[in-house]
Amino acid sequence: MPPTHAAFPADHDFAAYARTHWPRLAVTARLLTDDPGAAEELVRRTLARMCAGWRRVPRDDRDFYVRRCLVRGHLRRLRGRRAARRRTVLVLRFWEELTDAEVAQLLGCSAGAVRAHVRHGLRATGADPGRLREVYARAAGDVVPSEVPLTDVQARGRVLRRRRTAVAAAVCAVLMTPGALLAADRMGGDGTSGAGAEGGARAATSPVRVVTAGERVTAGPGVRVWLTADGGHWSGSAVLKDFGDSDQPRDEPGVSVRMDSVPDGFFLSGLYYGLNGEPGRVEVSTGDGGRSTAKVLVLAGSGDWGLWYASAPLPVKDVQAILSAASDERIVTVYDASGKVAARSTSRWGRL
Repeated sequence: MPPTHAAFPADHDFAAYARTHWPRLAVTARLLTDDPGAAEELVRRTLARMCAGWRRVPRDDRDFYVRRCLVRGHLRRLRGRRAARRRTVLVLRFWEELTDAEVAQLLGCSAGAVRAHVRHGLRATGADPGRLREVYARAAGDVVPSEVPLTDVQARGRVLRRRRTAVAAAVCAVLMTPGALLAADRMGGDGTSGAGAEGGARAATSPVRVVTAGERVTAGPGVRVWLTADGGHWSGSAVLKDFGDSDQPRDEPGVSVRMDSVPDGFFLSGLYYGLNGEPGRVEVSTGDGGRSTAKVLVLAGSGDWGLWYASAPLPVKDVQAILSAASDERIVTVYDASGKVAARSTSRWGRL
């Protein structure tokens, strides 16, 4: 039977999820590895990793995170093997029935790269998509998943969770110790710290966040955003369908603006591009003559472009004020690290 992608009920816990999805994950892992032992171990490791951080996984997006952990765990062991990556793409496209964009999100690459892998993979196998689906269906029918080893998976998850906690505590201790010494060295006789502490506070509250390709971030009510090599992506409620914003020119500074309806008003976001390094800050008009600092997502290694979004939805009255503003009003202004204006939105800025 083909895999199911139904949303998992929000009131179920990890154990229920693992029991329900173990057979499907076992089949996918078997198609990826073509080795029963390796496939079961891959699923065990995947579920153990997810168990370790289960509370942080969005309830309505668990399938994405589990599938991404499974696929990347498999490819990590076979790093550099192009044939393994092509096989993975074919399994995701013609067994999991994912779209090119969905596969790209899982692998952290562009949709064009996925299509190239599909093209080369089909040529190498000598099969068309229909024939390949039949091959996968027969192979899946031969897989008899064992009972989910829930006790072992949860035990591994607890070990990973404790290990991550210990590592985080150690890193914090290392980072805090020299910081405390430096702060003490700069302390004045009255016990106040001066400009150095102010700079540290600004750094601690920086609106710029560096993310990995495909890493999803909750940006607003029911809205998630993420970056891949080919641009920004949004998904959310019935109003916000999953679509990208990759058609913006990036050879000169600019910023795009989109406005989408959400329960509390309107959600403003967009892409900036063509900068010489990461932005210092992005400011958004609030409709009452004021401006607020937006949050920024930067793809690791690609600081010259990224995605910005308002820290809170704008109420209807403020949006009406923005829409009635003069034609030369700029809704978004991007500043570089030195504080100079790097880009402004154009008068024709809206995507409603």
